[in-house]
Amino acid sequence: MVDKIGGINHLKQNVSINQSVKKQNESEFSKVLSNALKNVNEQQKNVEKMADDFAMGKVSNIHELIVEAEKASISLRLTVEVRNKIVEAYREIMRMQF
Repeated sequence: MVDKIGGINHLKQNVSINQSVKKQNESEFSKVLSNALKNVNEQQKNVEKMADDFAMGKVSNIHELIVEAEKASISLRLTVEVRNKIVEAYREIMRMQF
């Protein structure tokens, strides 16, 4: 009988550990998402600055500008697709009936 009570305490510890891991995973996901958005924003700003510099004649290498612009464009499209998938998953969860 004492073992059963100890087992319940062990179960409570596992539940609290699972809850802390879940909170940690949620915060890690939000950090990853936030960092990805910041990275895309920085790429867009960098390309805009390079384009301004090119327009003013400070930079003459248009190939580098085009490559960076394409990288920024691909990053932005990927970010939009990930956002769309997250929204789609959220909507699917909201349609579920419990």
